[in-house]
Amino acid sequence: MITPNFSFEKRLWKKGFKIVVGLDEVGRGAFAGPLVVGGVAFKKGVIPEVKINDSKKLTKPQREKSCKWIKENSLCFYTSQISAKKIDKAGISKATYSGFRRVVKSIENALGSRVDYLLIDAFYVPYIRGLRMPIKNKRKDRKTGTVQDFLSRQLAVINGDSRSFSVASASIIAKVYRDKLMIELGNKPGYKKYGWVNNKGYGTREHRKAIKEYGLTKYHRRTFIKT
Repeated sequence: MITPNFSFEKRLWKKGFKIVVGLDEVGRGAFAGPLVVGGVAFKKGVIPEVKINDSKKLTKPQREKSCKWIKENSLCFYTSQISAKKIDKAGISKATYSGFRRVVKSIENALGSRVDYLLIDAFYVPYIRGLRMPIKNKRKDRKTGTVQDFLSRQLAVINGDSRSFSVASASIIAKVYRDKLMIELGNKPGYKKYGWVNNKGYGTREHRKAIKEYGLTKYHRRTFIKT
């Protein structure tokens, strides 16, 4: 079974890219609640002491333990949430890009230094100064199957949260953050009936039934729901 490791990061560190940030998002397909983006950078030579994998493949206790370790042992980490209102206004793709850009900028501000390279779970992010996407029609890398442009500063890693340690770590801190937020929202008066404590805002049968019976809230993504 493939598990995340530092193979992508090590190749980049070897080439002189010191600050390599893994990015991932959580909640993209949910009916309610924000999209949460996470970003994590590690120092060269860090030794994993917890189970790191795609956040969906870990149990809640495993995620929380891993999240704590990531925050204590990473060079830098950051999470950013994009509201349902912004998602409805801009569309999920633009909202996601905006979240990624905010995370990168926040990490740079925290470190007082520019990020050198981005590893992203199946995405490229446009319009990040100094971290441009690959130019199309360049040759493909045989190992990764991705377009290789040696002047680019981004790599979209297919199934990145199952292959890259940094990307998987980003998915973990994002999911732990979002799950906690949805539980808090779901326990507020007037929102318990939507079952967010259990469904985290996704379109389960219980959630759909509650929407039909009680209508939408300010936390729902209206463009995602057909009523």
